[in-house]
Amino acid sequence: MSGLMVLSACAKDSGGGAAGSTGATGAACEFATPPAPPAGSNTSTTNPADSEKVDGSALKIGLAYDIGGRGDASFNDLAAAGFDRAITDMGVARENTREVSAAPNEDEAAKQSRLRQLAREGFNPIVAVGFAYTEALKVVAPEFPDVRFGLVDSAVEGATNVTPLVFAEQEGAFLAGVVAAYQSKKCHVGFVGGVDIPLIHKFEAGYAQGARAAAPKIVVDRKYITPATDFSGFQDPAKGMETAKGLIEKGADVLYPAAGASGIGVFSAVKQAGVLAVGCDADQYNQPALADSRDVIVASSLKRVDVAVYDYFRAAASNDLASLPKVFDLKVDGIGYATSGGRIDARLQGILEGFKAQIIEGGIKVADKP
Repeated sequence: MSGLMVLSACAKDSGGGAAGSTGATGAACEFATPPAPPAGSNTSTTNPADSEKVDGSALKIGLAYDIGGRGDASFNDLAAAGFDRAITDMGVARENTREVSAAPNEDEAAKQSRLRQLAREGFNPIVAVGFAYTEALKVVAPEFPDVRFGLVDSAVEGATNVTPLVFAEQEGAFLAGVVAAYQSKKCHVGFVGGVDIPLIHKFEAGYAQGARAAAPKIVVDRKYITPATDFSGFQDPAKGMETAKGLIEKGADVLYPAAGASGIGVFSAVKQAGVLAVGCDADQYNQPALADSRDVIVASSLKRVDVAVYDYFRAAASNDLASLPKVFDLKVDGIGYATSGGRIDARLQGILEGFKAQIIEGGIKVADKP
């Protein structure tokens, strides 16, 4: 496996948001020998959460979205799916549910007020979607020690009533990189990050590593829509389109956006240019908001926020939050991939399963930093 474990990632930008690239360019890829697919094929453990009925009819449950809310065709829509499933499966009355959304670049007081209002109105448990709620929960959680909070993508140290729901995003991004390498005609792929922050760096790192594990000499370009101080990069399809066009003009013919609702613009640019893309977080081929550009989406990495949100509400209803995994990764089906669209043939499916098995077994350690 030594020839497969290429840990280098993209070169750092010289300035905020500028593109960086590494590798050799111009022709079809020369591929490394891939790992063999595992015998039997299913390398993931099965989450037992579906085995027993849980009664949540006495609960009032709340969900605080990150910017973009329902309809972002990505991260927030997954949280909404988990929320909806919990309501249906556990018999929660709709009048005992509440959804609230964040605004781009809002201050901490607004986040605190949103969470505080949910808690004061008796919602418990509450899930806050996104690390942007971390600082707010540091303030609000101690004010309501009997309210249980789930926090997607972050943790609050010392807050016993805040359960972190964190993911190994880099593992799904690695598989996206493998797909991109095998789909590229130029051996040149691109990554679009929404905001230049550590969470999105995990996607970049995994994607670059996976692409090079498949094709060691591949070119991997990357560009971020906004710097770390500007979170509008997750909700600006126009800037997503502009950023994608820049990478396509440099020669990338498969793009992978980790950019929330801005990815809608990335896929539009990909379709206009006649190139391809790999979706992120959700099975984006099947997202209604992407119906006009779905034919360019060859596969998607999955960050199962829906699973984490559903499992959290279910565990809270059972008073068994300790049963939740410390990290939602490939091993517990918290991370995965989708091949909707029919472009991934049996050979590439086998290659993906081989890499997936190696990651689960520890033969490949996926980097979480570029």
